[in-house]
Amino acid sequence: MGVVDVPDSRVALSTSSVYPLGVVGAFDLAERLGYDGIEVMVWTDPVSQESGALGRLIDHYGLPVVSIHAPTLLLTQRVWGVEPWGKVDNSVRLAQEVGAEVVVVHPPFRWQKEYATEFVEGIRAREDASGIAIAVENMFPWRARGREMQAYLPDWDPVGEDYRNVTLDLSHTATAGSDAVQMVQDLGDRLRHIHLADGLGSFKDEHLVPGRGGQPCAEVLEMLAAQRFSGDVVVEVGTRKLSDDDRELDLAEALAFARLHLAAPASAD
Repeated sequence: MGVVDVPDSRVALSTSSVYPLGVVGAFDLAERLGYDGIEVMVWTDPVSQESGALGRLIDHYGLPVVSIHAPTLLLTQRVWGVEPWGKVDNSVRLAQEVGAEVVVVHPPFRWQKEYATEFVEGIRAREDASGIAIAVENMFPWRARGREMQAYLPDWDPVGEDYRNVTLDLSHTATAGSDAVQMVQDLGDRLRHIHLADGLGSFKDEHLVPGRGGQPCAEVLEMLAAQRFSGDVVVEVGTRKLSDDDRELDLAEALAFARLHLAAPASAD
């Protein structure tokens, strides 16, 4: 019987995966299903913004917060004010207070020109000052009526930018038409964090359960396992329209998919 090596990667659940349930619902589901931790998407839910409340959940459920997702989405433009660096700084502070090692951020929108001009240097300076990895997420061009718009600066694709840490989102690679396997290879040790999801390549950001779309989710996880990847793999799938029972089934399936494909054949010594 073959021997497998399992890397040190934790498989965590994003609180966005249980929306419209809140952070408490995410902790409850993650603990019952056997996830290793939680990524907190900072949202209008007050619990997502408050280290004391999160600390009590960490203690109660015995699950760590592995990462904080800064409120840099269009839908969270007014969470923690409108000043973008304030959002990043608050997210870094929250990560420090709850013991998370990573903050996930999106690149600036193209209309945030001052923020975009200093973004790469500002991220590096904050990493140096805090010891927190700020992992910039790959995004995608916006498309409508046959036209494509560059919505992010300096780019939606982080591969060519001078970031120390990157989050690879496998729903976003589907929407962008990116080659996820090539991105893993090109990023090398700058790849710090994974958002595990799937997509069929539509213009919508689909966040399907891994294995239900066209992305090489299994291949990416197996590559990372073979490389002894030590970053976190965070399940970030959409369950908004599902019943409680179907949501639980989908999140259990996503966890099983991650566990299966993170087990790589052990190399012979």
